[in-house]
Amino acid sequence: MLLTAAHWLRMLAGWVDLTLHTLLMIVLALLPRSLARRIYPPLFHAWCRTFVKALNVDLRLHQHNRLPLPRQYILIANHPSALEDVGVPALFPVVSLAKAEVADWWFVGRIAVAAGTLFVQRESAESRQAALQAIVDGLAAGKNICLYPEGGCKGRRLFKMFRYGAFEASLRSGVPILPVFIHYEAQEDFEWQPPFTLLDKLHHFMTTRNNRANYHVFDAIDPAQFADKQSYSDHVYGLYQQWQAKYLE
Repeated sequence: MLLTAAHWLRMLAGWVDLTLHTLLMIVLALLPRSLARRIYPPLFHAWCRTFVKALNVDLRLHQHNRLPLPRQYILIANHPSALEDVGVPALFPVVSLAKAEVADWWFVGRIAVAAGTLFVQRESAESRQAALQAIVDGLAAGKNICLYPEGGCKGRRLFKMFRYGAFEASLRSGVPILPVFIHYEAQEDFEWQPPFTLLDKLHHFMTTRNNRANYHVFDAIDPAQFADKQSYSDHVYGLYQQWQAKYLE
C-alpha cells in the first residue's frame, strides 16, 4: 500500500491522540487499585482501539457465530503477531494472559498491570500452575479471559499443538471457549519472528502494503461436550486447522 501525505498526516494525528491517551492511562494507573479496578478496564479497551488506529491497521471483525456470544467466555486465538495484544482487547472486553516480560515493557507494562493482565513465566511449570489458578479465580469473579494456546507468537501458521491451560480452565469453571481465528492479509509484514524487535514490527504495521487485519469469531464451545482436556484441545485444534486451510492456504 502506497502511503500518501494524507495517510501520514492521519497517522500523525493518531499518534498525537495515542500519546495523550497514554499519558492519561499512566496517571490513572497510579490510582489505588480498588478505584482503578472500576474505571480502568473500559478505558483500557478504548486505549487499545486508539493504539490500533495510530498503527494505521484496518481491524475487521467477522462474526461467523450463529448464536449470540455467551455472557462469559474464555477467548482463545492463534498468535502470529504482536498486534493481538491490543487488537483482541480493542474488540472484546477481556483480561489477557501475557508473558511475564510484558510487565517490564516501557509504558505498556504499567498499563497492562493496571488493566489486570495475568502474567506467566512460560518456561516455569510453577508459574503456569499459578497462572491457571489465577485464570480460574478470574473466571469465578466474572471476567472474560483471553489466552493464546500456542504458548506465544509461533509464526503465520499454527504451531504443532495447543497447550492445555485454556481447556483445563474451561473444564474446571464450566465457562465456554470462544474461538477467534486471526488472519493478516500481509502476513509477512505482521508476523513476529526473529530477528525483528517490537519497534521493527510497529514500523512494519504502519508501512505495510496491506493493512487489513481479519479477526474471525465463531460459536462458543461448551466444555460439557468433552471428558478431558486432551479431547477438548484436539477438537479445537482441529477446528483451527480447518480455518487455517480456509483463510491461509
